[in-house]
Amino acid sequence: MSITAPRSPATHEVFNQVPPLENRNLFLDNAPLVEALEREGGGWARARAEEAGAFWGGEPQEWGRLANENPPVLHTHDRVGHRVDEVEFHPAWHQLMEAGKRWDMHGLPWNEPQPGAHVARAAIYMSGMQAEAGFCCPITMTFAAVPALGDSEWVPRLISRSYDGSLRPDKAGATCGMAMTEKQGGSDVRANTTVAVPLDTEGEYSLTGHKWFCSAPMCDVFLTLAQTEEDPTHPTCFVLPRFLPDGSKNSGFQLQRLKDKLGNKSNASSEVEYRGVWAQRLGDPGRGVPTIIEMVNHTRLDCVIGTAAGMRAAVARATWHAKHRSAFGKRLADQPLMLNVLADLAIEAEAATALAMRLARAYDDPSQDDFRRLATAVAKYFVCKRAPNHAYEALETHGGNGYVEESGMPRIYREAPLSSIWEGSGNVMALDVLRALMRTPAALDAVFAEISEAAGADARLDGFVRSLRDQFTEGETLEVRARRVVESMALALEGSLLVQFAPPAVADAFCASRLGGDHGLEYGTLPAGTDFASIVERHTPVS
Repeated sequence: MSITAPRSPATHEVFNQVPPLENRNLFLDNAPLVEALEREGGGWARARAEEAGAFWGGEPQEWGRLANENPPVLHTHDRVGHRVDEVEFHPAWHQLMEAGKRWDMHGLPWNEPQPGAHVARAAIYMSGMQAEAGFCCPITMTFAAVPALGDSEWVPRLISRSYDGSLRPDKAGATCGMAMTEKQGGSDVRANTTVAVPLDTEGEYSLTGHKWFCSAPMCDVFLTLAQTEEDPTHPTCFVLPRFLPDGSKNSGFQLQRLKDKLGNKSNASSEVEYRGVWAQRLGDPGRGVPTIIEMVNHTRLDCVIGTAAGMRAAVARATWHAKHRSAFGKRLADQPLMLNVLADLAIEAEAATALAMRLARAYDDPSQDDFRRLATAVAKYFVCKRAPNHAYEALETHGGNGYVEESGMPRIYREAPLSSIWEGSGNVMALDVLRALMRTPAALDAVFAEISEAAGADARLDGFVRSLRDQFTEGETLEVRARRVVESMALALEGSLLVQFAPPAVADAFCASRLGGDHGLEYGTLPAGTDFASIVERHTPVS
């Protein structure tokens, strides 16, 4: 007599789960970006932007995951005790870096100087950023160093599309990092204690000190600040290479440790000791901050562009999830309250993209320098400040699935605060706006001229702009109100752009909520008459 074992009962079937969001064109499924590329003067790069969108939406997505799950490792010494001061990266990091340089994310405006070059680069950068944010740090600094370096011999190597991740001299392509802040000063670089002593050759110095944050220590050259006897009250800027002109290692550059950061895990940030390290002066003694300001401004531009990219990535995942996930008898994307949340997140992302691309156009046109100076600080403050809660709310649309690493949302969430801190946190940026207003009064007129392009198109915008003008009449309290003033300037700029160029549903919802006050404290509190469905459809990746 045979006995048949009972069949193992099925415990569950896999259903009502969201298909992977992969192998898509990150440019083409971002309608606000596609429109802005043409509008802001970069239409000549449309084919290139499409190719970049397809590329970064494919295999590099996996490179980004691997680079984050295998963070860099510092090696201070070799096996027999010699200092090497090297950072070891996972191969995926080098794949990202090679691709970033190949797509000219670091140098397009310098390699192809023509109208719309910054706009074209911004569109490509936004696609690359959605694969992984960490590698964009050295890409941005390499890009931003060029205006500060002028005719330096380093420039041809920095704008080269060649990438070599090894630590050796005489590479065809190089990358540039930055080492400014110190533990006692932070953003107050005048508190720096690093000292530069002149050597026998004109313009050459020996630097001694400790830098609390050295961004991207694997780079080939750095811009840094130190105090000199020529002007002991103001820092001087220096160019510090990893190798000396004779090819030997600049041994006074010693890495102490890598920072264990909240996010940006794939990228190395370090503390570095200067022990008589060799460097060349850049600019006049005591003029370090003015010398490096163009690098700072260009990195702030990328903070805005990169934040808009992060918002887009968050909205894409949130809308995709809601389109394919059901609860309580119908798809999440068909439920009114979820539609409100998704539409609100989409409006924020679209406003950030519009402002980022308009700001990029200002970098293409020297006649817009006054606007650029003020709008960069305004956008850097506001757009980057909006990112963390935006990322959190997008994560929450996934429910518990969003809290799991495999969803991709935790990485976006951890990355969200960085751009608001890097190159000037909130108060620094708000005060920078006030400095710009004092030093360049024409900048305020330039910003209002930009906003006035939409005058008469929406009564809520017109009323908001009038109230904004009134905020400048009480000068004695301007500093304590600086955050509110800067926020209002950013909202007026975004509103002006959306009223002119966004679909009516987007513009109306923005004006009603952000300018008209018909909005709560959290996302998902748009007024009931909003055309939620059309806004969400515009921002949902194509299946």
